[in-house]
Amino acid sequence: METNQALHDFLLQKAEVLTEDWYNTLNQHDVSGVYAAQDKEIINHLKAQNYEFHKYMPQLFILDRDQFFKNITGWIIGIGRDPHHLETPTHEIIREFMRVREQYLDFLEEFILQHEASISRELENEWKRLLIEVFDEIMYKVTEEKSNQLNKKIDHQRTVINELSSPLIQLSNERALLPLVGNIDTERATAILENTLKNCTEENIDVLYIDLSGVYLVDTMVAQQIFQLIDSLQLIGVSSTVVGIRPEIAQTAVQLGVDFRNVTTTATLSQAMAGQSF
Repeated sequence: METNQALHDFLLQKAEVLTEDWYNTLNQHDVSGVYAAQDKEIINHLKAQNYEFHKYMPQLFILDRDQFFKNITGWIIGIGRDPHHLETPTHEIIREFMRVREQYLDFLEEFILQHEASISRELENEWKRLLIEVFDEIMYKVTEEKSNQLNKKIDHQRTVINELSSPLIQLSNERALLPLVGNIDTERATAILENTLKNCTEENIDVLYIDLSGVYLVDTMVAQQIFQLIDSLQLIGVSSTVVGIRPEIAQTAVQLGVDFRNVTTTATLSQAMAGQSF
């Protein structure tokens, strides 16, 4: 135990050296993201994160594994959520962890040489194995947290895109227009259904014109979603008219056996607003 404490103290004393040597040996021609930063504030923050890591790592040799990870979890989450690391390629983050791991293995070798008489080959191998395993686990946890954050960001962006792709344009007299443009897949159709019902309720819409003139492709599932939207609107007291079904969409609908006969349709929005259906 005394030897482990001595190793802890030795590595802790090297914290500043570890940080400076690591940053000074960054290959500026082969890095991007946070590692290629030129802004002094970002560089100082990066060094501070690295230095904090070196304050935790020596604890590996004096604490049990669970307690060690309990202590360093906050740092791991912080790196995984850090905006600059989120913009840095994951393979570069892993590479820098590997370079730091080599630093530790070198200092471990130095410590062993200084205390050769009191350190068995078994203990030496145990330390090296522990160091490698823990570095691997930390790398995994950091990249996992980063992946989770990026997925959340993508989900949020998808939600925003879906909301923007199904805008409800309020007209006069509790009437509104829902212009749909582009291909509608099942996910987008579901978002359109949810957003439209919500917006019609909030805006007190009585009549909705669903403009499909900008839609070039429809399948059975999407057609069913449109029918579901119309039925759902009826349940909340909103009457709807489908406007501008393109000839190719009408032909596809016939081929798919989709029946629009019970749906109020018009060729143009002006016809719909004038109450001219066919």
